[in-house]
Amino acid sequence: EVQLVDSGGGLVQPGGSLRLSCAASGFPFTLYALSWVRQAPGKGLEWVSGIHRNGTFTSYTDSVKGHFTISRDNAKNIVYLQMNSLKPEDTAVYYCVTGWIRPFEYWGQGTSVVVSS
Repeated sequence: EVQLVDSGGGLVQPGGSLRLSCAASGFPFTLYALSWVRQAPGKGLEWVSGIHRNGTFTSYTDSVKGHFTISRDNAKNIVYLQMNSLKPEDTAVYYCVTGWIRPFEYWGQGTSVVVSS
C-alpha cells in the first residue's frame, strides 16, 4: 500500500519556523521526484517546491525562495520542507506529492499550517 504521511504543521507566529515531514512507503521512493504543494483557504492548489529523485536539484515558487528549503533523506524515505520567516500568506494545507507537475500520482493527507499572531 502506497502511503505518504505528512506531518509537522501547526500554528506559528509571523516570522516563525516550521519543518514539515513526509514519510513515504509502498513505492520506490528513490525513483520519484517529490514536491510540496499547498492550498490556502478559498484558493486553488499551488505548487511550492520540488526536489529531484537524488536530491541534486531543487526548485521553488518565487514567493518562498530564500525562506523555504526542501530536502530528502533517501535512506529513510522522508522528504522535508523547512519553512522559515513564515508569513500569514503561507497559511495553507500542505501536501507532499510525487512528481513535479499535475497530475500527481501519489498524495499525502496534508498538514495544516497557520501563520497568525
